[in-house]
Amino acid sequence: MGQGCDASILKDSTQTRQSEKDAFPNQSVRGFDLIDEAKSNLEAICPGTVSCANIITLATRDSVALAGGPNYTVPTSRRDGLVSDPNLVNLPGPSLFVSQALQFFTAKKLTLNDMVTLLGAHTVGVAHCGFFQDRLSNFQGSGKPDPTMDPTLVSKLFKLCGTQSRPLSQDPTAFLDQNTSFVFDNEYYHQIKLRRGVMQIDQELALDKASAPIVTGFASNAIGFRQGFAKAIVKMGGIEVLVGNAGEIRKNCRAFN
Repeated sequence: MGQGCDASILKDSTQTRQSEKDAFPNQSVRGFDLIDEAKSNLEAICPGTVSCANIITLATRDSVALAGGPNYTVPTSRRDGLVSDPNLVNLPGPSLFVSQALQFFTAKKLTLNDMVTLLGAHTVGVAHCGFFQDRLSNFQGSGKPDPTMDPTLVSKLFKLCGTQSRPLSQDPTAFLDQNTSFVFDNEYYHQIKLRRGVMQIDQELALDKASAPIVTGFASNAIGFRQGFAKAIVKMGGIEVLVGNAGEIRKNCRAFN
């Protein structure tokens, strides 16, 4: 997490200063061109009115709905930030235990329930091999796969990833939800209960005694997950929002005015 919901991730680096976009956890983020296109169209119709931060929030809402998820309402008073520093990016890594990952969320006033709910977004999307490769053959230096991963999935992912380390641009990807990969549903929770979590933090949610009951609840209640996700993502969208005269409304999402 960076400073807040202020579009700081959209700012391009310059020759003299790196931006949040170049922080390692953000290097796998895609879709910047779609945000640019939306901004260009909005500036042509109503210049200086819709912030890049709002575009991200609304695009996220629409993407969730288009993938079959809930169609929720979001407030749109955000303004764009004036700081984009890779050193301020504070995202939980893919190999953390639940208690470790939770610290990143509680620092932003989000709860364990919020964390388990928001990680349900992994019901769509992919991860590069580099984010889970250690689980496939040499987990924690053991020389063996992670014993908590389904052996059939280990075999499938090992064929994809092998042991070679690659630059992110050349690194293969795997679906985080190995069943309904393009549908926003509660299948992610079924998958991790079957030990088919791709990243370690995904699997840990089903193993940790604090989070496991939440996982079981969502696995058996599709409507409950949809409602819970809408509530949690709106809550997350309110983290350290810039409003009023704070920040600015960028003309170009890739640069400060």
